[in-house]
Amino acid sequence: MSTERIADHVKFAYWVPNVSGGLVTSDIEQRTDWNYDYNRKLAQTAENNGFEYALTQVRYEASYGAEFQHESTSFSLALLLATERLKVIAAVHPGLWQPAVLAKLGATADHLSGGRFAVNVVSGWFKDEFTHLGEPWLEHDERYRRSAEFLQVLRKIWTEDDVDFRGDFYRIHDFTLKPKPLNTVDRPNPELFQGGNSTAARRNGGHHADWYFSNGKDFDGVTEQLLDVRGHARDAAREVRFGLNGFIIARDTEKEAKEVLREIIAKANRPAVDGFRDAVQQAGSSTGDGKGMWADSSFEDLVQYNDGFRTRLIGTPEQIAERIAAYRRRGVDLILGGFLHFQEEIEYFGRRVLPLVREIEATESADGELEIAS
Repeated sequence: MSTERIADHVKFAYWVPNVSGGLVTSDIEQRTDWNYDYNRKLAQTAENNGFEYALTQVRYEASYGAEFQHESTSFSLALLLATERLKVIAAVHPGLWQPAVLAKLGATADHLSGGRFAVNVVSGWFKDEFTHLGEPWLEHDERYRRSAEFLQVLRKIWTEDDVDFRGDFYRIHDFTLKPKPLNTVDRPNPELFQGGNSTAARRNGGHHADWYFSNGKDFDGVTEQLLDVRGHARDAAREVRFGLNGFIIARDTEKEAKEVLREIIAKANRPAVDGFRDAVQQAGSSTGDGKGMWADSSFEDLVQYNDGFRTRLIGTPEQIAERIAAYRRRGVDLILGGFLHFQEEIEYFGRRVLPLVREIEATESADGELEIAS
């Protein structure tokens, strides 16, 4: 079994806490903050501790513990201007954005940041965000068909002149964007990310995105999904990289780490988790094959609302580094990390975990051990 390509070095990203409530729906203490001053310092800490990407969240109104939220594209640009190397990925919803308008914003952000702006296309799970704004709520696979067109329009406008696109959702007529993004040799136009778990999401990722984001997965789940996504990419004569969500609890002892996880779940905000579950599990059940996001998530999984506990990055620095290395051997290119106490835990990760990951990678590279684990 092979994914055809294994990264020399796994990259690291973190969830930007631009939404209140933290990354777990629990009454446990979370030393984090959604305001800009906190996030500016956090972005600087992250890029100085080995993180290459940050992902801003997208929420338009309060839901399930997230009472306050900053808009993702403007917040991303603010973080880009506060950093020097960090790439910031703005999550956006097709249906709430016109792709050519976003392309214009993205080109400007790309120039202002020296080519570090990226986009994560989120097809949407929260029906109320659309209906409260008077926008139509499409069925699951239709949302992903719209996202496929959205991705195509963005790429064409960023790379071509006199763009014509005649789709079911978007019509572009003889449109030329100037200036276009910087289009550096090693990074042509802003990187495009597509998230999801469903068959439709996998097809979009393989056919149209540069990166595919997965919810939390164990080894078997990652291998199955990654092979499927890269199969779609191969059919389209292209390549896609794979990012995996994981909630990271790194402590000096395994006992400490497991106790933190136990406390998070014991103090879960049950009404909020139940409300979230009721809202999102229709996403998986509404697909023809039941492969959608959250389709098989348990209550405990949903306490971290992107199934981050499933990735099992919980334990000592050595245990977490070994597990990350094992995900890399299966073809994972990037780990998207969530944390309980962002500032100090990102520092701890950069100091204690990341060097161990690099040591393992160097050893495996020297030994030629790049075959995918079966």
